[in-house]
Amino acid sequence: MKKFYILCLFLLGLVCLSAQQQDIAYQISPSTFNEDEAIIITINGNSIDESLWDVNNHALYLWAWSLGLNGQNAQNAPSNGSWTNFSEQNKLTYHNDTDVYTFSMNPSTFYNRTGIGQIGFLIKAKNGDGDKKSQDILVDVGRFQVNLVSPQENSNTLLNIGESLNIEANASQPAIYELRYNNDLIHNITTPSTVYNYSFSPTQSGTAILIVRNPENNEQVSYEFSITIDSGDFNAAIPDWMIPGINYLDNDPTRAGLAIIAPGKESMHVIGSFNNWQISDTYRMYRDTNNPDLFWIELNNLTPQQIYTFQYYTHDNIKVADPYSPIVLSPYDDPYIESSDYPNLPAYPDGQDFEVSVLQTGQEDYNWQVTNFQRPEKENLIIYEVLIRDFTTEKNFQSLIDKIPYIKNLNVNAIQLMPIMEFDGNNSWGYNPSFHYALDKAYGTQEKFKEFVDSAHANGIAVILDIALNHATGRNPYVRLWNEDTSGDGYGPVRADNPYFNTTPRHSYNVFEDFNHQSTYTQYYVKRVIQHWIQEYNIDGFRWDLTKGFTQNCSANDGNCTNAYQQDRVDVLKTYADYQWEVDATSYVIFEQLGTSAEEREWANYRNNEGKGILPWNNLNVVFNQNTMGYADNSNFNYIHHEIKTFDKPFALSYGESHDEERLMFKNLAYGNSNGTYDIKDLSTALERQKAYGAILLTVPGPKMIWQFGELGYEFSINTCEDGSISNDCRLSPKPIAFEMNYENDTDRMNLYNVWADIIQLRLNNEVFHTDTYSITSGNLLPIIHIWNNDLPQDELNHVVVIANFDVVSKAITPNFPNTGNWYNLMDDTVVNVNSSNQSITLQPGEFRILGNNQDANLATNDLELNHNEMFKVVQNPAKNGLVQIAYDIDTDGILEIYNLQGRKLETYAIKANANSRTLYTRLKSGLYVLNLKTHQSVLNQKIIIQ
Repeated sequence: MKKFYILCLFLLGLVCLSAQQQDIAYQISPSTFNEDEAIIITINGNSIDESLWDVNNHALYLWAWSLGLNGQNAQNAPSNGSWTNFSEQNKLTYHNDTDVYTFSMNPSTFYNRTGIGQIGFLIKAKNGDGDKKSQDILVDVGRFQVNLVSPQENSNTLLNIGESLNIEANASQPAIYELRYNNDLIHNITTPSTVYNYSFSPTQSGTAILIVRNPENNEQVSYEFSITIDSGDFNAAIPDWMIPGINYLDNDPTRAGLAIIAPGKESMHVIGSFNNWQISDTYRMYRDTNNPDLFWIELNNLTPQQIYTFQYYTHDNIKVADPYSPIVLSPYDDPYIESSDYPNLPAYPDGQDFEVSVLQTGQEDYNWQVTNFQRPEKENLIIYEVLIRDFTTEKNFQSLIDKIPYIKNLNVNAIQLMPIMEFDGNNSWGYNPSFHYALDKAYGTQEKFKEFVDSAHANGIAVILDIALNHATGRNPYVRLWNEDTSGDGYGPVRADNPYFNTTPRHSYNVFEDFNHQSTYTQYYVKRVIQHWIQEYNIDGFRWDLTKGFTQNCSANDGNCTNAYQQDRVDVLKTYADYQWEVDATSYVIFEQLGTSAEEREWANYRNNEGKGILPWNNLNVVFNQNTMGYADNSNFNYIHHEIKTFDKPFALSYGESHDEERLMFKNLAYGNSNGTYDIKDLSTALERQKAYGAILLTVPGPKMIWQFGELGYEFSINTCEDGSISNDCRLSPKPIAFEMNYENDTDRMNLYNVWADIIQLRLNNEVFHTDTYSITSGNLLPIIHIWNNDLPQDELNHVVVIANFDVVSKAITPNFPNTGNWYNLMDDTVVNVNSSNQSITLQPGEFRILGNNQDANLATNDLELNHNEMFKVVQNPAKNGLVQIAYDIDTDGILEIYNLQGRKLETYAIKANANSRTLYTRLKSGLYVLNLKTHQSVLNQKIIIQ
């Protein structure tokens, strides 16, 4: 699909360009028509393969939209219905005898509007997910139709002095013609004719307007185009303070510099709000004398802090935004951005098309509150992966800031955001980037994103960005500057002379347009993008998406080649990693390679003797899920060990869930094993087993990752549709948000959250886990993990044994303790007396133990500060028979947490503000405990004795 229009604003960006789209043949009768006249749209059935769309009984539908007389104000037809469940009013009529589909309408009635300039439509299946649709079709409205044959409308033609331009047009009815140039009348035909042809030889650059008028009713159509006279003197050295992109001078906010690399372009102009979007010699860009691929211009007399918009205009009539724009405005996406997400969004300029760049001098710098953030060591990263769209109801940076306390209380030390670079549409995973340098406005402003990074750092949390630099969509300026625009709409496949992109993909996983990473132009672009996000937003690192796509050695249908070791890919990715570390020496470099051990070893071991090293993703979804479901087949997760992967250090970034994998809980509940009354398909049972999964994932040395809401046992499939059904076509569809389903007030889910939080705290706060000496035995549903650090004193915690029972029956596990004596359950501080190294421990199904040869020193404190308050009381103290009665006076709902005197959180309960009291039943053994009553406004606590 070339144009996006109103349709794609409601779809996921990736879905808009998938493989099931079909180009159809159609006719409209009559061929020209007014908006109030009846028309029939006829579709040739031979041009549609219904089986590709899973269509039965010829059930095809018309999705329709319209535009106003000026090509703006796009509106959907009222009868469209939803994309996944289309309205029967728009069903096409199939004629079996002629194998055609028809749809009859009166445009003004069907579209419920007047002043229609164009009607748009496409043909689709009832559920259009998976791109089950035709191309977009746009048809002009009006009996009086004019076609500008030459030159193209809104084009810019470069002429040498003395050359002429042939101007040709035709009309559906005899018309009179008037040609104006720089507002002066140049030529006219007053005798009505259906053809206009004139050869024009201008002496200066300017703008031409051809006006065509119907003498019967004075209806007129006008076309604008520009002519540039090449005087040959636009060559000059670029000033030292300019580089490609938008350049500002701190000491002079009335000036700005623009520069763009455009090999093969004969001339470039800047058009924008500062020159009424007109081409003139005043705004023609200079060609750099040292680099003929580089064009530049200095803008003067700008008003500080005023917002300007602009585009580059080439000699071959292509208009693009600056590829290094921090913010771009889109005619397709911006009308659907809420003011609550992006207050005071600059308006897209009237009468323009394609993306435009924003220029504003004298901007105030963000006042960073945290300037000395200490990043966690890469091998100790516990990353929380987030898709903002599916994480909060508001789906913006402010709501993410509001959830930082929730993420912090989980004790993770990094947040990884799925791509937030400008992508097509407003509803996407983000792997359809168009402008890698720009922040996507659907999530909020630049300042608000900086506030999020600042807030995360203030809470000890690093921020990592997922970035897709192996491809770009057709909206990318470097695609559009060299594309095959056969339809004249500005879009099309990459041309052979494109210096950035391959004409055909050079790997087997490609989507959109494939970057050529052997090109020095591409390498410069990638380096600038990385530098920008680090220096402008204080980003702590990147997860490089689909690094397999950085090779030039393979083809789109050669998966074996793509998955094999490729030296060119190794070399260029090391170059990129070097540059990222050059910009920021401690920045995290994470690769989604998921390839051969030989290549991944190159990354993990690269410059690790200098404190560097790259973290390859290590996907263990299937094997971990076999454990949580209770099946021994394919349950060996030893590949989590860095030595098995032949890494020098524990740099494998391991995970059981990510944005790309099925959710463990979904399969637990759908396919879990059972034995008698013990059934993993039971929600409480499945949630309990997720605690054991957390224990075996999070304690193993090396970086780890959690997918959002895994800590709450999120059970919706990755393929869940918005209507609740499950389909592979819905993989990218928005998913239910846990905070909207009251997960935070579900005791079982919050207990899982708290157990993971305790495990992470244990892991990060004890040096025994900061080691590369450990062993793993797995594959029989009874995993045994030994972690030791012989550099630690013997009277400290220096050896940990983790065991779990993923079977559906109780099992005796022999951990092979390295020494006898007292071992401590590090989750509840109980003591296990080990009399023999072969002593076994019996675990019930789904249970786990984290045992240490010494206590967790970080929790051994009795210095608890209590905030006594009359608003929170224990009604009966001591509490007897496990019954705890509390009374409280709070304005908002909260949670009650029970701690032991070592600071270990043991239980969590939801508390309702309007109840004023609650009686709880606890199984805690006799002893002294602390109750914490938490709300968003306060934390109240009391001591309690349980007898």
